[in-house]
Amino acid sequence: MRLALTLLIPLALVGCGANNSGPQSAIPGDKTSAKMKTLETGAALMQSRPPIEAISTYLDGFHFYNGNKKGQMEAHHYVTVLNNDVMQAVIYDGNTADARLMGVEYIISERLFNTLPAEEKKLWHSHRYEVKSGSLIAPGLPAAAEKSLMSNIVNTYGKTWHTWHTEQNQTLPLGVPALMMGFTGDGQLKPSLLVDRDRRFGVNTEEIKKERADLPAHPVAKGADAWEQGQVIQIRPVKLSSQGDQHFH
Repeated sequence: MRLALTLLIPLALVGCGANNSGPQSAIPGDKTSAKMKTLETGAALMQSRPPIEAISTYLDGFHFYNGNKKGQMEAHHYVTVLNNDVMQAVIYDGNTADARLMGVEYIISERLFNTLPAEEKKLWHSHRYEVKSGSLIAPGLPAAAEKSLMSNIVNTYGKTWHTWHTEQNQTLPLGVPALMMGFTGDGQLKPSLLVDRDRRFGVNTEEIKKERADLPAHPVAKGADAWEQGQVIQIRPVKLSSQGDQHFH
């Protein structure tokens, strides 16, 4: 099944339940000056922002560090539909105006995922469990519209990189990007994260799970969720020798 989210775009950001999840860390620096605020206001009035204005859908879910299932966090996705098989999302640590840009996720259809080389597939995670379990939600959408949206996401695959680890109280985006994964079974996500999320959005994950029981979910495609087979990939710093050769450390 292809993504086909276009018909849901007019609904997706209406009443999205924002401003209930603040950023997870402070940042250093002086307060924004009056001059900077004036420049910002002027730019907002005079400049267009087509890539930002193309964002149409808000999804709230959870990620963990590839190779470290204890490193978990909530992720607020703001999604752009590029075509019927590809979406892209900017990920924040909250849904307020001062939320930190935490990373990006690329989402592709099952059809495209199956065309990827075996090594590339190891970087991608399935969305089957996230959708069927109710842990992935589209805040603010009417129940029927949300279920229709999820029917088009349930068989997709995501490649996610986090660049600012605010759940570790990082005040700046330090270190190398981290490859993230999605949960694939019961008992993996920390209950406290789910309880807190449900409280803020006024939803019940267990009820959502029941409502999605009849969504047509395919078996996870071979090669995705490679961490389940012990194949973990993360970026490591390298040191170049005087000859330009790479030496890992």
